[in-house]
Amino acid sequence: MGLLDCCQELFNTSNLYEVLGINKEATEAEIRRSYYKVSLRVHPDRVPEDPQATEKFQVLGKLYAVLSDKEQRAVYDEQGVVDEESDVLSQDRCWEDYWRLLFPKVTLKDILEFEEKYKGSDEERQDLLSLYVQHEGDMDNIMASALCCSQQDEPRLCSIFRAAIKSGEVEAFPAFTQENDKKKRARRKRADREQQEAEQMQKEMGLNDEEDSLVMMLKKRQQSRESNFNSFLSDLEAKYSQKNAKSQRGKKGKK
Repeated sequence: MGLLDCCQELFNTSNLYEVLGINKEATEAEIRRSYYKVSLRVHPDRVPEDPQATEKFQVLGKLYAVLSDKEQRAVYDEQGVVDEESDVLSQDRCWEDYWRLLFPKVTLKDILEFEEKYKGSDEERQDLLSLYVQHEGDMDNIMASALCCSQQDEPRLCSIFRAAIKSGEVEAFPAFTQENDKKKRARRKRADREQQEAEQMQKEMGLNDEEDSLVMMLKKRQQSRESNFNSFLSDLEAKYSQKNAKSQRGKKGKK
Protein backbone atom coordinates (compact mmCIF):
# COMPACT_ATOMS: atom_id res chain seq x y z
CA MET A 1 0.00 0.00 0.00
CA GLY A 2 1.33 3.42 -0.97
CA LEU A 3 1.83 6.36 1.37
CA LEU A 4 -1.31 8.21 0.25
CA ASP A 5 -3.45 5.09 0.67
CA CYS A 6 -1.98 4.54 4.14
CA CYS A 7 -2.83 8.11 5.11
CA GLN A 8 -6.39 7.65 3.89
CA GLU A 9 -6.78 4.44 5.87
CA LEU A 10 -5.11 5.63 9.08
CA PHE A 11 -5.94 9.37 9.14
CA ASN A 12 -9.11 9.53 7.02
CA THR A 13 -7.46 11.74 4.41
CA SER A 14 -4.94 11.21 1.63
CA ASN A 15 -3.88 14.85 1.78
CA LEU A 16 -0.46 14.97 3.43
CA TYR A 17 -0.98 18.52 4.65
CA GLU A 18 -4.34 17.70 6.23
CA VAL A 19 -2.77 14.82 8.17
CA LEU A 20 -0.50 17.39 9.82
CA GLY A 21 -3.28 19.97 10.19
CA ILE A 22 -1.56 22.57 8.01
CA ASN A 23 -2.09 24.09 4.56
CA LYS A 24 -0.12 23.81 1.35
CA GLU A 25 1.61 27.15 1.96
CA ALA A 26 3.14 25.99 5.26
CA THR A 27 6.80 26.83 5.82
CA GLU A 28 9.44 24.20 6.56
CA ALA A 29 9.38 25.21 10.22
CA GLU A 30 5.59 24.87 10.39
CA ILE A 31 5.75 21.43 8.77
CA ARG A 32 8.39 20.31 11.23
CA ARG A 33 6.47 21.58 14.25
CA SER A 34 3.20 20.01 13.07
CA TYR A 35 4.98 16.71 12.47
CA TYR A 36 6.31 16.84 16.02
CA LYS A 37 2.86 17.58 17.45
CA VAL A 38 1.04 14.86 15.52
CA SER A 39 3.78 12.35 16.34
CA LEU A 40 3.20 13.02 20.04
CA ARG A 41 -0.50 12.51 19.53
CA VAL A 42 -0.25 9.09 17.90
CA HIS A 43 2.87 7.50 19.37
CA PRO A 44 2.22 4.04 20.84
CA ASP A 45 3.09 4.88 24.44
CA ARG A 46 0.37 7.53 24.56
CA VAL A 47 -2.33 5.44 22.89
CA PRO A 48 -1.56 1.81 23.80
CA GLU A 49 -5.21 0.97 23.16
CA ASP A 50 -4.83 1.86 19.46
CA PRO A 51 -3.64 -1.23 17.53
CA GLN A 52 -2.67 1.02 14.62
CA ALA A 53 -0.52 3.42 16.64
CA THR A 54 2.80 1.93 15.54
CA GLU A 55 1.80 2.02 11.89
CA LYS A 56 0.61 5.62 12.21
CA PHE A 57 3.90 6.56 13.83
CA GLN A 58 5.85 5.05 10.93
CA VAL A 59 3.63 6.57 8.23
CA LEU A 60 4.10 10.01 9.77
CA GLY A 61 7.85 9.58 9.44
CA LYS A 62 7.48 8.84 5.73
CA LEU A 63 5.05 11.73 5.28
CA TYR A 64 7.48 14.17 6.86
CA ALA A 65 10.33 12.76 4.79
CA VAL A 66 8.35 13.65 1.64
CA LEU A 67 7.28 17.15 2.70
CA SER A 68 10.72 18.04 4.03
CA ASP A 69 12.36 17.10 0.72
CA LYS A 70 12.08 20.04 -1.71
CA GLU A 71 11.94 17.90 -4.85
CA GLN A 72 9.45 15.40 -3.43
CA ARG A 73 7.25 18.17 -2.07
CA ALA A 74 7.28 19.99 -5.41
CA VAL A 75 6.15 16.84 -7.23
CA TYR A 76 3.41 16.23 -4.69
CA ASP A 77 2.22 19.86 -4.80
CA GLU A 78 2.09 19.89 -8.59
CA GLN A 79 0.80 16.40 -9.34
CA GLY A 80 -0.68 15.12 -6.11
CA VAL A 81 1.42 11.97 -6.25
CA VAL A 82 4.32 10.52 -4.27
CA ASP A 83 7.31 8.74 -5.78
CA GLU A 84 7.17 5.48 -3.84
CA GLU A 85 10.47 4.31 -5.38
CA SER A 86 12.46 7.30 -4.18
CA ASP A 87 15.28 7.05 -1.66
CA VAL A 88 13.18 9.23 0.66
CA LEU A 89 10.70 6.37 1.16
CA SER A 90 13.26 3.57 1.19
CA GLN A 91 12.19 0.66 3.39
CA ASP A 92 15.80 0.28 4.52
CA ARG A 93 15.97 3.74 6.01
CA CYS A 94 17.06 3.86 9.65
CA TRP A 95 14.20 5.72 11.30
CA GLU A 96 16.02 5.76 14.64
CA ASP A 97 18.82 7.84 13.14
CA TYR A 98 16.18 9.97 11.43
CA TRP A 99 14.54 10.80 14.77
CA ARG A 100 17.90 11.53 16.38
CA LEU A 101 18.66 13.95 13.57
CA LEU A 102 15.32 15.75 13.88
CA PHE A 103 14.96 15.91 17.66
CA PRO A 104 18.40 15.31 19.19
CA LYS A 105 17.69 17.15 22.44
CA VAL A 106 14.03 16.41 23.06
CA THR A 107 13.43 14.79 26.45
CA LEU A 108 10.38 13.72 28.40
CA LYS A 109 10.63 16.91 30.43
CA ASP A 110 10.44 18.91 27.19
CA ILE A 111 7.29 17.06 26.20
CA LEU A 112 5.57 17.66 29.52
CA GLU A 113 6.50 21.35 29.45
CA PHE A 114 5.13 21.57 25.92
CA GLU A 115 1.82 20.11 27.08
CA GLU A 116 1.57 22.59 29.93
CA LYS A 117 2.08 25.56 27.63
CA TYR A 118 -0.06 24.14 24.84
CA LYS A 119 -3.26 23.46 26.74
CA GLY A 120 -5.48 26.52 26.79
CA SER A 121 -3.37 28.39 24.24
CA ASP A 122 -4.52 30.05 21.01
CA GLU A 123 -2.53 27.42 19.15
CA GLU A 124 -4.50 24.63 20.80
CA ARG A 125 -7.77 26.39 19.95
CA GLN A 126 -6.86 26.64 16.27
CA ASP A 127 -5.76 23.00 16.21
CA LEU A 128 -9.04 21.94 17.80
CA LEU A 129 -11.12 23.91 15.34
CA SER A 130 -9.16 22.35 12.49
CA LEU A 131 -9.95 18.90 13.89
CA TYR A 132 -13.60 19.88 14.30
CA VAL A 133 -13.82 20.84 10.63
CA GLN A 134 -11.75 17.87 9.43
CA HIS A 135 -13.95 15.36 11.28
CA GLU A 136 -17.15 17.33 10.66
CA GLY A 137 -17.97 17.55 14.35
CA ASP A 138 -17.57 13.85 15.17
CA MET A 139 -16.49 13.94 18.82
CA ASP A 140 -15.24 10.34 18.80
CA ASN A 141 -12.68 11.17 16.13
CA ILE A 142 -11.91 14.58 17.61
CA MET A 143 -11.20 13.17 21.08
CA ALA A 144 -9.06 10.43 19.55
CA SER A 145 -7.05 12.98 17.59
CA ALA A 146 -6.77 15.97 19.94
CA LEU A 147 -3.33 16.52 21.41
CA CYS A 148 -2.89 16.59 25.20
CA CYS A 149 -6.57 15.87 25.84
CA SER A 150 -8.39 13.34 27.99
CA GLN A 151 -12.06 12.64 28.61
CA GLN A 152 -12.00 15.28 31.35
CA ASP A 153 -11.25 17.88 28.68
CA GLU A 154 -14.33 17.10 26.61
CA PRO A 155 -16.60 19.74 28.22
CA ARG A 156 -13.89 22.35 27.61
CA LEU A 157 -13.56 21.32 23.97
CA CYS A 158 -17.31 21.37 23.45
CA SER A 159 -17.43 24.90 24.86
CA ILE A 160 -14.79 25.99 22.36
CA PHE A 161 -16.76 24.47 19.49
CA ARG A 162 -20.08 25.98 20.60
CA ALA A 163 -18.52 29.43 20.88
CA ALA A 164 -16.96 29.08 17.43
CA ILE A 165 -20.30 27.95 15.98
CA LYS A 166 -22.10 30.88 17.59
CA SER A 167 -19.58 33.34 16.18
CA GLY A 168 -19.85 31.80 12.71
CA GLU A 169 -16.23 30.71 12.73
CA VAL A 170 -17.15 27.08 11.98
CA GLU A 171 -20.17 25.24 10.65
CA ALA A 172 -22.70 23.63 12.99
CA PHE A 173 -22.19 20.03 11.93
CA PRO A 174 -25.09 17.72 12.89
CA ALA A 175 -22.64 15.12 14.20
CA PHE A 176 -21.79 17.60 16.96
CA THR A 177 -25.01 19.51 17.53
CA GLN A 178 -27.23 16.42 17.34
CA GLU A 179 -25.00 13.82 19.01
CA ASN A 180 -27.16 11.44 21.03
CA ASP A 181 -26.65 10.49 24.66
CA LYS A 182 -25.93 6.86 23.79
CA LYS A 183 -22.84 7.80 21.82
CA LYS A 184 -21.66 10.14 24.57
CA ARG A 185 -22.05 7.41 27.19
CA ALA A 186 -20.14 4.93 25.03
CA ARG A 187 -17.27 7.40 24.71
CA ARG A 188 -17.17 7.98 28.47
CA LYS A 189 -17.27 4.24 29.08
CA ARG A 190 -14.28 3.68 26.81
CA ALA A 191 -12.38 6.47 28.56
CA ASP A 192 -13.18 5.03 32.00
CA ARG A 193 -11.99 1.59 30.91
CA GLU A 194 -8.73 3.02 29.59
CA GLN A 195 -8.25 4.93 32.85
CA GLN A 196 -8.74 1.75 34.86
CA GLU A 197 -6.20 -0.05 32.70
CA ALA A 198 -3.70 2.75 33.26
CA GLU A 199 -4.25 2.63 37.01
CA GLN A 200 -3.79 -1.13 37.00
CA MET A 201 -0.52 -0.72 35.12
CA GLN A 202 0.56 1.86 37.69
CA LYS A 203 -0.11 -0.61 40.52
CA GLU A 204 1.70 -3.43 38.74
CA MET A 205 4.75 -1.21 38.33
CA GLY A 206 4.76 -0.32 42.03
CA LEU A 207 4.04 3.39 41.64
CA ASN A 208 2.26 5.42 44.31
CA ASP A 209 -0.13 8.35 44.07
CA GLU A 210 2.54 10.91 44.88
CA GLU A 211 4.56 10.06 41.80
CA ASP A 212 3.83 11.40 38.37
CA SER A 213 2.53 8.21 36.77
CA LEU A 214 3.24 9.29 33.21
CA VAL A 215 6.82 10.22 33.94
CA MET A 216 7.49 7.23 36.12
CA MET A 217 5.92 4.66 33.84
CA LEU A 218 7.86 5.92 30.86
CA LYS A 219 11.04 5.97 32.89
CA LYS A 220 10.40 2.43 34.09
CA ARG A 221 9.89 1.27 30.52
CA GLN A 222 13.05 2.87 29.30
CA GLN A 223 15.29 1.86 32.20
CA SER A 224 15.15 -1.68 30.91
CA ARG A 225 16.55 -0.50 27.58
CA GLU A 226 18.87 2.43 28.36
CA SER A 227 20.64 3.46 31.52
CA ASN A 228 20.86 7.20 30.96
CA PHE A 229 17.25 8.12 29.98
CA ASN A 230 18.42 11.08 27.94
CA SER A 231 16.23 10.87 24.85
CA PHE A 232 12.54 10.04 25.03
CA LEU A 233 11.87 10.16 21.30
CA SER A 234 14.96 8.09 20.53
CA ASP A 235 13.59 5.36 22.75
CA LEU A 236 10.24 5.49 21.01
CA GLU A 237 11.92 4.96 17.69
CA ALA A 238 14.10 2.15 19.05
CA LYS A 239 10.91 0.40 20.22
CA TYR A 240 8.66 1.09 17.27
CA SER A 241 10.85 1.54 14.20
CA GLN A 242 10.33 -0.87 11.33
CA LYS A 243 11.60 -4.37 11.93
CA ASN A 244 12.90 -4.48 8.40
CA ALA A 245 15.28 -1.63 9.09
CA LYS A 246 16.59 -3.41 12.16
CA SER A 247 17.09 -6.68 10.33
CA GLN A 248 18.95 -4.91 7.57
CA ARG A 249 21.33 -3.35 10.09
CA GLY A 250 21.87 -6.76 11.67
CA LYS A 251 22.76 -8.35 8.36
CA LYS A 252 25.20 -5.60 7.54
CA GLY A 253 26.94 -6.08 10.88
CA LYS A 254 27.56 -9.77 10.14
CA LYS A 255 29.41 -9.10 6.91
